[in-house]
Amino acid sequence: MSATWWAVIATCVGCYLLKLAGLAVPRRVLDRPGLRRFAELAPVALLSALIAVQMFASGQELRFDTARTLGLAAAVVALLLRAPFLLVLAITAAVTALARLAGL
Repeated sequence: MSATWWAVIATCVGCYLLKLAGLAVPRRVLDRPGLRRFAELAPVALLSALIAVQMFASGQELRFDTARTLGLAAAVVALLLRAPFLLVLAITAAVTALARLAGL
């Protein structure tokens, strides 16, 4: 077996153990206000970082892509208008595709 597969197996085992550890944590620990606040904000921060990397990175370099930026702007507007998530995705894809078609 190659090193890549060993890494995949190790990652799977680690994820399972992390999930198991989360289930084994006593309820009193989970009810702490600081931990609750962290659990609410961590996903937002991680998803924001992922969006930023996808927006401005292309391979190993930083790049400003007008079509992606227009797609993100359309997604923000759709979310502010409380559109359903699948509609937000469709609008984002359509705006990005049209911007690429227009040569932006």
